[in-house]
Amino acid sequence: MKTKNTPISSKENVNDLAEVIKLGLDIHASKYVVARQVDEAPPQSAQSFDLDGFMRYVGKQLRLGKKVYCCYEAGCFGYWLHRRLEAMAVTNFVVRARNWDEYGKRVKTDSRDATALLNNLDRYLHGNRNAMTPVRIPSEEGERKRSRSRQRDSLNREKKRLANQGNSLARYYGYNLPEQWWKPKKFARLKESLPEYLFELLAVWQQLLVPINEALKQATAEQEKHSAKLLPVGLGALTVTVLDSEVCDWNRFKNRKQVASYTGLCPGEHSSGESQIQGSITKHGNRRLRHLLIEAAWRLLRYQSDYKAVVYWKERIVNGPKLTSARKKKIAVAIARQFMVDWWRIQTGQMKAEDIGLQLALPQANSLKTWRIHQLKQQNEVA
Repeated sequence: MKTKNTPISSKENVNDLAEVIKLGLDIHASKYVVARQVDEAPPQSAQSFDLDGFMRYVGKQLRLGKKVYCCYEAGCFGYWLHRRLEAMAVTNFVVRARNWDEYGKRVKTDSRDATALLNNLDRYLHGNRNAMTPVRIPSEEGERKRSRSRQRDSLNREKKRLANQGNSLARYYGYNLPEQWWKPKKFARLKESLPEYLFELLAVWQQLLVPINEALKQATAEQEKHSAKLLPVGLGALTVTVLDSEVCDWNRFKNRKQVASYTGLCPGEHSSGESQIQGSITKHGNRRLRHLLIEAAWRLLRYQSDYKAVVYWKERIVNGPKLTSARKKKIAVAIARQFMVDWWRIQTGQMKAEDIGLQLALPQANSLKTWRIHQLKQQNEVA
């Protein structure tokens, strides 16, 4: 429902249509705050609507202008509104969220955010591509695939959280629980060694953990079914599936710099004049990929001795300075970043895995146990 009225532009009272109408939109669960600009006129005061009122308002703008542009921040409300606006012939941008208080006034309201979005949309349409950063809109299928992957991660985090609640409770009363204490057989045995009051308290968490673990198993099995036919040796089907689901479409990247930037594993930089300083990683990209790629890097170091990135860094490990803990981490980051670029090239057909010494195997033959047996056989043959 509209809560604030603004004067209607005189241009709306004539038959001539506006060339361009721009809308900056700040979204909340039940409120849509919109700032509007007609052609090159000053922005109008922001208005507030519910969803139905907002959609009627957008329909009115389409009757008043030849072209309607809109933008809102990416976040928890997804892309359904974007698709609905696009279906109405509105050119909409979903943009990267940031602090719109450019001058540090420390005043934040919905109206200010909507107006700031509108001002940056105007600058963007006039050619300033740094005014805002539109995000890529995934396909509906890709979005659902990614949601399933993220749901599995949520189940895993919830399982760990509840298991830790039980561990914490037991230690509070001076008892230590075994790993995966909540599994039915282990939990039944605990009844003999724990006081009745503590067992009853733990039973509350255990009753929640069992179904969550079953749901997690099912989600993991479903994810692994959709893994690539051939996987890098040392990496599991789940790792590659999560990587693919987060990227959605490997063809979205135009060059290796975009791929590396998306990981957030590029070094930050603070340089001016003759001074050039590179610091810690930017963490600017997809945060869900970073821990995945770092874990993959350590596995590649162990199981992919012929992989070019591993060969490159092992040479520098041997001949370089003392390998401190910080240097180990930097090497892992460098290998993770390079692997992401190489995997993009492989997925888009720019090169083959054997060109860079990356060994692939079928998922069923790609477990670490199978690979160790294979390595032992090779060593015995050489001996």
